[in-house]
Amino acid sequence: MKLAVVGATGLVGSEILEVLEEHSFPFDELLLVASERSAGKKMTFKGVEYTVIGLKEAVDKKPDMAIFSAGGSTSLEWAPKFAEVGTIVIDNSSAWRMDPTKKLVVPEINGKSLRIDDRIIANPNCSTIQMVLPLSPLRQKYGIKRIVVSTYQSVTGTGKAAVDQMMAERNGDKAEMVYPYKIDLNVLPHIDVFQENGYTKEEMKMINETKKIFEDPSIQVTATTVRIPVMGGHSESVNVEFKTDFDLEEVKKILSTTPGVVLQDDPANNVYPMPINAHKKDEVFVGRLRRDESQPNTLNMWIVADNLRKGAATNAVQIASYLMEHSMA
Repeated sequence: MKLAVVGATGLVGSEILEVLEEHSFPFDELLLVASERSAGKKMTFKGVEYTVIGLKEAVDKKPDMAIFSAGGSTSLEWAPKFAEVGTIVIDNSSAWRMDPTKKLVVPEINGKSLRIDDRIIANPNCSTIQMVLPLSPLRQKYGIKRIVVSTYQSVTGTGKAAVDQMMAERNGDKAEMVYPYKIDLNVLPHIDVFQENGYTKEEMKMINETKKIFEDPSIQVTATTVRIPVMGGHSESVNVEFKTDFDLEEVKKILSTTPGVVLQDDPANNVYPMPINAHKKDEVFVGRLRRDESQPNTLNMWIVADNLRKGAATNAVQIASYLMEHSMA
């Protein structure tokens, strides 16, 4: 197994390396890949020093598998070149997610849809992953009519420069502006670019990706995505209307036995999910479960996950592991 990590020097790339180590992912040869300006850099992984190589050199080495986290334009240009030499590409960008010829995969939900000839596999948006994972078993039990989601997203979702902006502002230093406004002590109802319909691209990702992952265009989804000055993970307030009525204790039982989901729902003792506790964790945390008293068959949920983990790196490594376990790689 010759494994390439493309975008190895970035925030998600470094997280992918951590997850690979923690999960003891098996490989014989590791290629750390980045842009030409980063080629030649030295990086250490599991006590071994590696030299970062460029994309062309990586393609020439014909890796068996490549986990991409290098941005959409890089993925659009280079993922097909890797695929042409037989590499399976697992891509973290939005480049391939809505391509009807590409699978959009959360392994616990639709890993079984993968086939041996899938050469480019899309990793969903971080906010989408953490929402659909706990909703999936509830959908199987009760059916879903409509989802209303508001997100509270970490600055780490924008990248290192955004973290630097927030920390500079917090320290009273001059900050290089990644966001159009100050982020520390502020809230920005603006993630990615605005579309003609008034929604942002991030909001439309959640809407469209949810329907694709569940293979159900009839599910009604509306989203408001918001950036807040925290690190450690994204939080989401989710209001889901089911097709049939539900028992709240049964919902808790279902979620407590769902792989990859941790139920933290004991408000009497102030137990509920928070990004400060989700940081560096692979699981999705769910709490504040309560019936929506304004309409029937509707549940309120609070969902938190480390966006660099299950929202990106962990999900990508889990896809790779699934392919290995099922002899597709």
